[in-house]
Amino acid sequence: MCGIVGLFMKNDALRPRLGDMLSDMLITMSDRGPDSAGIAIYGDTGGDLKMTIQSDNAAQDFDGLDDALSTALGGPVALRRIDTHAVLTLRADTEKPARDFMAERGIRIMGTGAAMEIFKEVGLPADVTERFSIRAMSGSHGIGHTRMATESAVTTNGAHPFSTGPDQCLVHNGSLSNHNDVRRKLARKGLHTETQNDTEVAALYLTSRLADGANLGEALDGTLTDLDGFFTFVVGTRNGFGVVRDPIACKPAVMAETDDYVAFGSEYRAMAPLPGIETARVWEPEPATVYFWER
Repeated sequence: MCGIVGLFMKNDALRPRLGDMLSDMLITMSDRGPDSAGIAIYGDTGGDLKMTIQSDNAAQDFDGLDDALSTALGGPVALRRIDTHAVLTLRADTEKPARDFMAERGIRIMGTGAAMEIFKEVGLPADVTERFSIRAMSGSHGIGHTRMATESAVTTNGAHPFSTGPDQCLVHNGSLSNHNDVRRKLARKGLHTETQNDTEVAALYLTSRLADGANLGEALDGTLTDLDGFFTFVVGTRNGFGVVRDPIACKPAVMAETDDYVAFGSEYRAMAPLPGIETARVWEPEPATVYFWER
């Protein structure tokens, strides 16, 4: 079943409230997915690369990791630990050796980018948002997901959002019927998934399209011809977020827009706590129609 939320701040004065507002939205969707939850926050960029990492043994694996990585990469690395996750800040040109370093130690990479940080774990949205202090986070936009697992195990790696490209992530409600075929086609292009989750295939498909020069709208439009099944996708990028539903649109979805923000929810009640919602333009996204907002 799953629940999706998204929020794009048009008014920069609301940026300090992004984490708080997203948390309320996601918690409201708890009964749509009790297995795991996650949020991607797009905040300020410092010109360097941010790499969000995760470990089930964070106390052991993250102790001294910044110093060891600084030595291995030959440059400064900052580490900000948040529960089972940490956000590393490092030079963009050291991403490949940093990934190799993590792989050797069995540390998972949740996502990378100049602006994006991803936090996801097994558990209810209220517990996950509290563990990572999401309410205190600020930013320009973000997306979130609470999962009811159907096609893969209840694990941290199986939780959404899935990130397969820089500053890009995706959350999904639905099921894809041709994800294995798409997975094979992507593999022939040298693009490989890490899980059996069909959502990761959708995320990697968008990464491929964006890498080939498509803009976000074009990439989302491609899902309507290349991906089969029933789905609602909400995608975050460095500059904005987008929404698309399959041609049948059997999964619930509602959007709201004011002068201050654009919001998405699997149900209207997710957006009910938002400021000014009573004057928002509220609508159901049309089937097979791409919506996206960018700065």
